[in-house]
Amino acid sequence: MTEEPHGLDRGLTNYGDRDFARYLRRSFARSTGISPGLLNKPVVGIGMTPSAFNNCHRGMPELVAAVSRGVLAAGALPMPFPTVSLGEVFLNPTSMMYRNLMAMDTEEMLAAQPMDAAVLIGGCDKTVPAQLMGAAQADIPVVQLVTGPMSTGRHRGQRLGACTDCRGFWARYRAGSVDAEEIAVVEGRLAVTQGTCAVMGTASTMACIAEALGMALPGSAAIPAVLAERLVAAEESGRTAVALIGSGRTPRTIITPHAVENAMRVLMALGGSTNAIVHLAAIAGRLGIAVSLDRLNAISDETPVLVDLKPVGEGYMEDFHAAGGMGAVLRELRPLLHLDTTDVTGMTLEERLDVPLDWVDRAVIRAAADPVSPVGGLVSLRGSLAPDGAIFKRAAATPGLFEHEGRAVVFTGLEDLSNRIDDPDLDVTPEDVLVLQNAGPHAAGMPEAGYLPIPRKLARAGVKDMVRISDARMSGTAFGTIVLHTAPESAIGGPLAAVRDGDRIRLSVAERRIDLLVAPEEIARRMQGFTPPPAPARGYKALYRRSVLQAPEGCDFDFLKGQAPSLG
Repeated sequence: MTEEPHGLDRGLTNYGDRDFARYLRRSFARSTGISPGLLNKPVVGIGMTPSAFNNCHRGMPELVAAVSRGVLAAGALPMPFPTVSLGEVFLNPTSMMYRNLMAMDTEEMLAAQPMDAAVLIGGCDKTVPAQLMGAAQADIPVVQLVTGPMSTGRHRGQRLGACTDCRGFWARYRAGSVDAEEIAVVEGRLAVTQGTCAVMGTASTMACIAEALGMALPGSAAIPAVLAERLVAAEESGRTAVALIGSGRTPRTIITPHAVENAMRVLMALGGSTNAIVHLAAIAGRLGIAVSLDRLNAISDETPVLVDLKPVGEGYMEDFHAAGGMGAVLRELRPLLHLDTTDVTGMTLEERLDVPLDWVDRAVIRAAADPVSPVGGLVSLRGSLAPDGAIFKRAAATPGLFEHEGRAVVFTGLEDLSNRIDDPDLDVTPEDVLVLQNAGPHAAGMPEAGYLPIPRKLARAGVKDMVRISDARMSGTAFGTIVLHTAPESAIGGPLAAVRDGDRIRLSVAERRIDLLVAPEEIARRMQGFTPPPAPARGYKALYRRSVLQAPEGCDFDFLKGQAPSLG
């Protein structure tokens, strides 16, 4: 029986002469200064994502070096390689549009280049889900390593962390309680170190989900970017990748339906980002695992919020790590978790949780018997305005608005919103419902525009929150009574497109409903002659528009969804 090729002999370029292909590849590899002895070793690829346009990844060179040390120490050859890098605030129209591009890049490079295992390093919001989406289809073992959260800054005695505090200060600036001079000073104190946002935003939520899925080392999700411990985790990730070679433990065997459900429970307990629902649906969808919005609601109602961090609470990610991190959260959730899941180390969740923690800071990570909230942070809604579902972050919303009926104030797109939201003549009251159309995946790439600003004249009158509805997303660092991911989106003829100024809209979190109180016949009349917005003519944006699915299916491309796994 012929042994499976390994290392640089994997996937030889086909010139019609296998021996020549091997000879040529080794010749070019030697031109990089690698010794002949190392060329015979197994290869661990290191997917790296540094970019001057990605501040979250400023520490990437150190992480790559640390992973390489671990790989070498374990007897394999590290081979770093670049992929697309997505810096959340530097991309237009939105990083979400390019998540699928990065996922494709990652998947193809894992498959096309000769490696026996890989470590994928990412952090900023869309990079970790993109890497996990790409890894899900790769037929090699993969370890996910995150860059880690940044540390907090200080302003006049107050701790600051991007980006919940940046939104809070900006809201005060719009309301007139912070002046231009102070907001300029705060700008330089919000993000003061390398790493991802300092709060439980999307980046931190996805780091925790990567660990909950079993794709990242136990205890590695929340280590701050600036700590030496982060480099130790990187080195150990390299060692683990080598140990995985030949084990058969690929992402396909680790990301199981039980692992996905565990991740959903963790998401609820963290009070995590609404974006994580879209990303988890996309990751699971690559393996044919459906993320049911009805099951999400059941899990939410059974799972308490345990973590007191911004934007839901008061703490920051550095506090979460020091308090016990994911290990403490998982131990509190133990009765609700599937303990048969396996992580990249080969350990089952039951085996991990059998080892007690020495200390947990209950001011940050609460006991299940004393939660921040007895129910989870997120719920899905349905109704005449969202037949296929919408997402609502009740943990970051105003309870007094959970049952609300109001008059619609409609913005037909992002430009309309920008042009009119602060118009002093805008006909709007605090009881109204702000509605944004044409901000979903087809219309605009689904930007984080769902956090509609409070109209300036209301903000200056002291209004802090209103019901807001859109087919967009919002940052995991944001807060408010906001209905997101409305599906089908307005650009493909969803009911959101039929909303007009003055219509009555009813939100009922108790009933899990969001309804347009307009007769179905009138909605149908309004939609006669509906035409979608024009599509891009060429390039990746044209591919995106043709192929992107709706939010409940993760906004992945239709041609990349996987087949349902066998449960027999």
